[in-house]
Order: sequence, then C-alpha cells, then structure tokens
Amino acid sequence: MGEKVADYLLRRLREWGVEHVFAYAGDGINGLLAAWGRADDRPRFLQARHEEMAAFEAVGYAKFSGRVGVCAATSGPGAIHLLNGLYDAKLDHVPVVAIVGQTNRSAMGGSYQQEVDLLSLYKDVASDFCAMVTVPEQLPNVLDRAFRTALARRTVTAVIVPADVQELEYTPPQHAFKMVPSSLGMSVSAPVPAQEDLRRAADVLNAGKKVAVLIGRGAAGAAAEVHELAGLLGAGVAKALLGKDVLSDELPYVTGAIGLLGTRPSYELMRDCDTLLTIGSSFPYTQFLPQFGQARAVQIERDAHMAGLRYPFEVNLIGDARATLRLLMPLLTPKEHGAWRRTVEENTARWWEVMERRATTGAEGINPELVAHTLSGLLPEDTIVTADSGSAANWYARHIRMRGRMRGSLSGTLATMGAGVPYAIGAKFAHPDRPVVALVGDGAMQMNGLAELITAGKYWREWSDPRLLIGVLNNQDLNQVTWEMRSMSGAPQFEPSQRIPDVPYAEVARSFGLRGLRVEEPDRVADAWREALAADRPFVAEFVTDPAIPPIPPHATWSQAVSTATALIEGDPDRAHVVKDGLKQKLQEFLPGRPDRAPQRRAKDTP
Repeated sequence: MGEKVADYLLRRLREWGVEHVFAYAGDGINGLLAAWGRADDRPRFLQARHEEMAAFEAVGYAKFSGRVGVCAATSGPGAIHLLNGLYDAKLDHVPVVAIVGQTNRSAMGGSYQQEVDLLSLYKDVASDFCAMVTVPEQLPNVLDRAFRTALARRTVTAVIVPADVQELEYTPPQHAFKMVPSSLGMSVSAPVPAQEDLRRAADVLNAGKKVAVLIGRGAAGAAAEVHELAGLLGAGVAKALLGKDVLSDELPYVTGAIGLLGTRPSYELMRDCDTLLTIGSSFPYTQFLPQFGQARAVQIERDAHMAGLRYPFEVNLIGDARATLRLLMPLLTPKEHGAWRRTVEENTARWWEVMERRATTGAEGINPELVAHTLSGLLPEDTIVTADSGSAANWYARHIRMRGRMRGSLSGTLATMGAGVPYAIGAKFAHPDRPVVALVGDGAMQMNGLAELITAGKYWREWSDPRLLIGVLNNQDLNQVTWEMRSMSGAPQFEPSQRIPDVPYAEVARSFGLRGLRVEEPDRVADAWREALAADRPFVAEFVTDPAIPPIPPHATWSQAVSTATALIEGDPDRAHVVKDGLKQKLQEFLPGRPDRAPQRRAKDTP
C-alpha cells in the first residue's frame, strides 16, 4: 500500500519538528486518525475535552515553548469550536497552525451534513494564510507555507483537508507547469532599523531627563539589553501584561504591570515622565500612557503593521528588539541616577509594601489578594504561571512577583475566559520538568477548567515533574464584571447574571484521581499552597474568597471609588462595613501612612 495524503501530512509535521498536536477526533479527520495509528502516534495526538481547549492548549504550548503550536479538529462543529482559541493566538501574536477536516469534495455545495464554508469562516482568524488542499500535489506547499507564515508573522494559519483527500494516494508535485514544489525550514532573521533612524531615536532619548520604558512580549529575547538600557538612561520600566515575565520584579526600577490591572508606580511613571521608549508592545490603553505633548516618544517594533499605534511616536524603529537595542545603546549618553530614578524606585518599594497590607486586610472568608500574595512568595524560581481573565488576572498582575526563570502569561488582548487551565496544560507539555500554576476564578473553572481536569488526569503520569497546581478563587460571583458594573455604571450586583453555583472544585478533582483541598480560613492559605507544591500529581486548591474585595485600579479616582462604594451599599447595605474598610484601604494605597493629607490629594488624583 502506498503512502496516503494523511500519512504524508503527519510525516511533514515530523519534518517540521512538531512533537505534539492538540486535538479532538471526528469523522471529518478519520483518514488522519488512521494515519496516526500507522505512524505510532508521531507526532503525539493529545486529546483535549473540547476543540476550543485544544486550541488554547496549542496557544499555551506555543507561548511557553517558543515553537509553533498545532491543533486539529474535524469538519463543521469541530472547526467552529477551534475559533476562540485561534483568535486568542492571533490577537496575542502567537504562531499556531490549525489543521481541519472538511466534507468530501463530491458533497461540497450540497448542504451536506457538517458542511460549513471553512474558507469563509477562517478568512479572518487565519487572514495571513488559509488554504484548502484539493489534490495531493498541493499539500507540501500549503503545509510549508502555513508553518513559515505562522512563524514569520507570529499568527494563525489554517490548512483544510477534505475527508476524501486524506485517503488519496500521495503523489508529490512534479517539475511541471502549474505545479508548486516546496521545501522545508526557514532561517532565523533579526531585522534592524537604518542607522539614520537609530541616531534620531538616540537624540530623543539623550535629550530626556525623566525616561520611562514600556516593554511587552516582543522584548522577551532582550531582557539583558533592556536591563542595560535602563541603567544607561536611569529609566523606570513598566510592563504590559504579556511582558510581565520579561524582567524580574525584584529589580528596584521595574514598576510592574501597566493599565487597568496595573500598579500605581507604573501609573506614576507614565504620569511624570518626559520621554517614553516602548519596546515590543501593542499595549492598547492610550489613557495610561503620558499625556499627548508631555513626552517625546520612540518605539521599537518588529512588525511594521503594528508600528505607530497607541501614541504619537516621534521615531518608529522597525526591528528585532534585541538586535535594535544592541545597535542603539552605543549611541546613548549615560545619565546619572538622580532624583528621577530614586523616585521610581521609592514608589515601587512603597507599592510592594501596600500590596502586603492589602493582602492582609481582613475579609469575610479569605481575601483573594492574600491567596495570590502568599503564592508569590512560595513559588519555585522555575515556575510557569498562567492566569484566567477576570478578577484573578488582577491579583496575578499585581501580586505575583516574577523572578529567576519564572514565566507567566494569560489571554492578553482577547481577554477570554477559560484559557487559564488549558494554557497550563499546554505549558506542561512544553516543559514537563517544571511546576505550573494556574490562578483562575470559579466562573472560568466552571466554563472550561473542570472538564480539563480530566485531561490533566489522563496525562500527568507522563510529566517528569507532575506538579500542575490550579488555584480556584471561589466567591460564587462573576466578580470582575460585577465590579465593572459598580465602578463604571454605578449599578449594584445584578444577581441573575452574576451569581454562579457553589461547586466543590477540590472534591471534583479528587473524584478524578487528583489531589484537592478546600480552604475557608485565611490562616490556612500558606499551608494549602505548600501542600499543593509538594503534591505528587495535579492539585486543585479551592479558596473560598470574599467577593467584596474590589479589583479597582490603583490609579482610580476618588470619584470612582466613591461611586463604587455607593453602588455596593445600595446593593447590599448589610455589608457597608466592608465598603468602609475598602475605602480606608484605598486611602492607604494612595498615601501610605499619611491619611491626614487625603483632602489635599483628592483633587489631584486623576489618571
């Protein structure tokens, strides 16, 4: 029997170095599944519980491995289910290749079962490259272009293979008219700007007296260079959430996250600087950057398509962050570490003191900030941390201090719920020898996490380090939206949309053969995390937390704080004392140790 198209497809994946494909079965890829059997499961078919989870796992794998993530699904509903995870990859600029089945060519256009126009469906999410293979000779070119495009443009590509084509005997493209031969591989490139543009950028940075740097995921390969640059310029460095793990939070000039989930010193850094350098970030919230006209600005961005956005940059340098910084730094004049750098470092040190006070503030049940703050101090320095969207992302952004070889990520631009646990599973296949921790809310856990515990139960014995920790913040509330309603709309909690059932998450984990512990008292939080970190298999630590602890941005105005408090009192007057404590906490956050100055500061504290 000759090699079939499906056999060749798997062989080509192996030649591209693919080791894992996150997938779910269906008759639209039966030919491919049979080929997997003939190929002794190489590359490895990793079975998620749902195609959306397979896509998220491919994204998590790609984010933490630096390689292309690959996912596969059947025609019709399977292909549709992949979309949310694929959009997550597209918006966070992560290379993912989707391989999807399609109904037989003979049935196309006949409203056949599970027939969906996949080329139209995928034309946005895989806008850089999406193609359907209709004859065997087409396959090498289509698959190779999908991989090269995903890698070069850090995006999603899609290869659609009808079910009957999978079963055809493979014949390669010929040296003939209207044939498109192909080849494997691509070299690594590091584009750099022209010398003239580098000098223009250096002139702007040299003229500045109070330099701020904002880094994103695009700076990941340039940590040493960013550190050296900050020393040369006496700068403070803020981090977009996707760049949270680029620099250690133990560095005194690193102010932490920026934006809605950010820190106060990052807000102050942008509020007071006179020069801004953005490196590898498409951070979307202009209002958290310096006022227009306040600061001269330079950007380093590899993708020209994403350059010039968000702020009126004076110089847009198109190039690889590391290579560009190496060429730029010899042109910079070293600055003394004077009042500006001291202020940045003092503000940052004060912030971490405030975070500790916030975490130890009393609550009904457990303060969710205590959960994240305690975890941060216990994490091994090679841990990978994922967070889900919602209030859990706030605590991840503000309390988890990156250090050592720690890595972390979340759904940054799409901010979709339900990515935290599948991200963590993808991370375990990228690094089976490292501990992985997912910090998720109970809403996200109910949406996707519970089912993926089955996936963790299926595969954990294969990991050299079996530790996969899932911390669930159980407050029976879709908490982030609840607080957004209060702070932005002045509306109390709308229970039909916000209240969710109390699920025994730890008990469910134990029923799946994993470890689990429910924690209801704050003095048990540290011991629970220690037990989880010592476990011999995946562990669900369920913390019963107080939904009245507000994830209000630390740079919120007093009017926002008051409107939030008013809405909460109107919605639940019995808990007014919690609001009072929250406002006192907010006051301490603005002026630690100086509540007597609150009246003078109220008018000034505006973003």
